[in-house]
Amino acid sequence: MIVILLGPPGSGKGTQADKLKKILNIPHISTGDMLREAIKKGSPVGEKAKKHMQSGGLVPDDVIMELIQQRITEADCKPGFILDGFPRTINQASALEALLKEKSLKIDKVVNMDVDDNIVIERISGRRTCRGCGTNYHVKYNSPAKENVCDKCAKELYQRDDDKIETIKQRLVVYREQTYALLDYYKKIVVSIKADKGIDRITDSLAALVTSK
Repeated sequence: MIVILLGPPGSGKGTQADKLKKILNIPHISTGDMLREAIKKGSPVGEKAKKHMQSGGLVPDDVIMELIQQRITEADCKPGFILDGFPRTINQASALEALLKEKSLKIDKVVNMDVDDNIVIERISGRRTCRGCGTNYHVKYNSPAKENVCDKCAKELYQRDDDKIETIKQRLVVYREQTYALLDYYKKIVVSIKADKGIDRITDSLAALVTSK
């Protein structure tokens, strides 16, 4: 089974993909995680990506597709996989479709994780990160025992620049401009789920959707 999770930043795609992979027993593929790992290993594709990321540019589609192609040929992907936040554009969706067709594979379900902007802003702007160990907290949903101090290493917590409200609003604009069109592209197989409930309730609804005929 091949599943794609779509949704704006802060919709919980990564969290739900991690839960869904245990239910379906297939791997969760995150392009962001793969890029970081490729760069860490110093692989050829990692070096390509690093040049663009260091200059502040977007990683080109051909580099992303090279990563995807390498990953889905690994043994654990034989029964299927979950794509988290990829594709992001029509061009990427078209390239993915061509790649899967070469391997006689097809996408089974595309899930749109629908959530209101105000909830996205609350979720992301409330994040705090430890300067020492990198542990993540949330001012409302997962606050430390002592305000702005990490429970694990007692270092200061801070708000990352990309978690600030104005940045989040811009990310939502970019999402709608580049990614929202995918809902129409995948209209024959896309299903929507409200991602504004508790994490476990969303997981239950998501699992029911992707396993239904």
